[in-house]
Amino acid sequence: MNMLALQQQALLAALFERPGSGAAAQAREALDALLTPHTGRGLMAYQANGHALAERSLHAAFPVIAALIGHENFAPLARELWHHHPPAHGDLARWGDTLPAFLQHHPQLADLPWLADVARVEWALHQAAGAPDEDTDLAGFARLTSEDPQGLTLALAPGTAVFTSRWPVASLVTAHRDGQPGLAEVAERLQAGVGEAAVVWRQGLRPCLAGCSPAVAALLGALLQGLPLPDALNTTAGDDAFDLSTWLAEAVQRGLVIGVADARLTSPSLSHTTPTEETP
Repeated sequence: MNMLALQQQALLAALFERPGSGAAAQAREALDALLTPHTGRGLMAYQANGHALAERSLHAAFPVIAALIGHENFAPLARELWHHHPPAHGDLARWGDTLPAFLQHHPQLADLPWLADVARVEWALHQAAGAPDEDTDLAGFARLTSEDPQGLTLALAPGTAVFTSRWPVASLVTAHRDGQPGLAEVAERLQAGVGEAAVVWRQGLRPCLAGCSPAVAALLGALLQGLPLPDALNTTAGDDAFDLSTWLAEAVQRGLVIGVADARLTSPSLSHTTPTEETP
């Protein structure tokens, strides 16, 4: 490895180690050994710039988390994440996927157990915003009447993700994003321990979030895995209120279901994004 590469690695190590830690001191010594003397001021400038970038990038992806814990707490949280889970890519828009688990195990946030689930929903919205474009294939729905449904499944919009939580995650996010429902109502739901299922997708250029029934969440989870349509529909068997025709018409209109696709030849076990499974 040439000297420039060694210097770059040493600089990154000094930037990302938590200031004041033993590892940071060792990284600083290694950097000083490779660079000219008096690098301290330059390193501090790089660190300050990195912390500012971390805060801006994280706030762009998690505005509701920032509102829930307050700016005075969000800024140091962003710096903590920067040092514990530094960016792995040059594009900082791709940094932040580790925040939900980081929040879940953060000892100072134990009295806000819903934060991790909210962060998962926000990250899904962030990813949906950059999902690839794909047009709705209305003509393809004719396959449902002419082919064996066991070989077919419903295609969902790129960026679709589904969640179930023991907290009102959809209400928490939409209350801050759209003003509905009101914050007082969300507080009541939190107090009552009302859980919610939710789906994230992109309609046109707009990432969307909506609450859904547990049956619809299970159905969407099956469809995301490409299960044959009859098998996917079996997940709604316990919900007498579910009507496929009504739901499908609405889902197509909202851009959630965009066509019909070939089912996977092998059916994986049913699973989908369920924050409650990871929330203590």
